[in-house]
Amino acid sequence: MSKTSLQIATDWLVDAGLRPTRQRVALAELLVGDGKHRHVTAESLFEAARAEDAPVSLATVYNTLRAFCAAGVLQEITVDGSKSYFDTNTHDHPHFFWEDEGRLSDAPSDQLVIQSLPSAPEGVEIASVDVVIRLRRKP
Repeated sequence: MSKTSLQIATDWLVDAGLRPTRQRVALAELLVGDGKHRHVTAESLFEAARAEDAPVSLATVYNTLRAFCAAGVLQEITVDGSKSYFDTNTHDHPHFFWEDEGRLSDAPSDQLVIQSLPSAPEGVEIASVDVVIRLRRKP
């Protein structure tokens, strides 16, 4: 018997050590309930929640996304220094940012080659490397 989207969302939260509150479960179900990876902004998740009549505020969405990132079940990708996208695929991988659409999607990892990185300054280590490839339609 296959799991329901509610069961998938609840298990996702519990496995991450997060308490499955009503609001967290509602948002988790939108994020992972169908088992597919997705990229969302706080605003797009808020709109999706409203469309499903989930009683959450935009502030709750922001706080919940931050909690999901802190628990390691979401990855935050910042574009333009101010716009954040949240990815349910937490493995290291590059992204395409479609400038004309304001959309983020996965880029093929097997085609990216990073041969070397600069040394980190003394006393710190490189925590991650984010690769965002910006795309725009040709005129």
